[in-house]
Amino acid sequence: MQFGPIWRALMRNKTGAILIALQVAVTMAIMVNAISIIQTRAEAMARPSGIDEPNIFYISSIGFNDAFNERVAVEEDLAALRAMPGVVDALQTNSVPLSGGGWSMGLQTEPGDDMDGVGVAVYFVDDHALDTYDLELVAGEFFSPTDIEWREGSSSTWPDRTVITVAMAEALFGEDEWRSGVGKTVYINNNEPMTVTGIIDRMQAAWNGWDGVERTMLVPQRTLFGSSRYIIRAEPGLRDELMPQVEEMLAQSNKDRIVRGLRTMEETRERSYRGDASMIKLLMFTIGLLLLITALGIVGLASFSVSRRTKQIGTRRALGATRADIAGYFMSENLLISGMGVLLGAALTVGLNMWMVDAFDLDRMEVWLVPAAMGVLLVVGQLAVFGPARRASSVPPAVATRTV
Repeated sequence: MQFGPIWRALMRNKTGAILIALQVAVTMAIMVNAISIIQTRAEAMARPSGIDEPNIFYISSIGFNDAFNERVAVEEDLAALRAMPGVVDALQTNSVPLSGGGWSMGLQTEPGDDMDGVGVAVYFVDDHALDTYDLELVAGEFFSPTDIEWREGSSSTWPDRTVITVAMAEALFGEDEWRSGVGKTVYINNNEPMTVTGIIDRMQAAWNGWDGVERTMLVPQRTLFGSSRYIIRAEPGLRDELMPQVEEMLAQSNKDRIVRGLRTMEETRERSYRGDASMIKLLMFTIGLLLLITALGIVGLASFSVSRRTKQIGTRRALGATRADIAGYFMSENLLISGMGVLLGAALTVGLNMWMVDAFDLDRMEVWLVPAAMGVLLVVGQLAVFGPARRASSVPPAVATRTV
């Protein structure tokens, strides 16, 4: 098919072609950047938290009168929980990964109020944390039972040791030197020393939108904050059976408190990323709607062109043009219009992405998305014009002899 005659024909009636090309360009710019956002959000949602999510649940215990002895209650509760059939292990802690609420501090490698610290999420745990969370210790040693202390709500001092994640060790000591962090001293509250006794592979913070979500530290303390959160890890397949049993056991064992907030880690993850999941669905709907509108625009332009040139098509058929020639003409015409649209769209896509990265601190799109979107829109254009092109090819040669 010769594109020269097609181009000259388009230039004689260029308004519709220009509008369709602009529509394709705008659709491409929005589609590619929306896909880039979807990709970024989906990758964030798929990040492993570092713990045994399918088998972990948690529950809170809150004393409501002076007769409630939190320390005694915690010790008795943990002993009872760990003794329950089907429970792998349990611990008391202050926060839960991806829950949206917790502690954060800053660690620095040198003391001093003028030194910059690296933000880190804080989990108060005991020596059962590795088994309860199913964490992987990749360097150093974990806490022993004799390391565990009690922390009052008003306390501002910290123990002399900590365990951190690989991500935190990389932030403090360098990506290639993170293993050297074992045994080194870091400082919390600007001047309070803590020795890094071990490094775990991964454990996420409570805030999924934080850029330091992988930077966490474990502190060997049980808390006396008036409210205790228990993390329980069940044997595979027994979580749902154990949850009501644990709730009933805690409620019956001590009448001076209320027990609430029974929730699985899977539910916590779903709640944490609910906004991201909704955004992905909205963007996918927007992409589908834009593609549909663009396709309908192409169908409309092609159908109008066919109806306007019916006698011309009949004349070409009478002069020997085959049905394939007629269909090929309209398919090629659309390919030319869509080609101009995707070329303009590529420029708009890059410009829009640069603006969004600067204005909203988004990640840059991956380069391959641009040619992939160009290919998709060209295919959509060809599919959309196929129906009108087929109708055009069905125009009989006898139409050329008719008068209006």
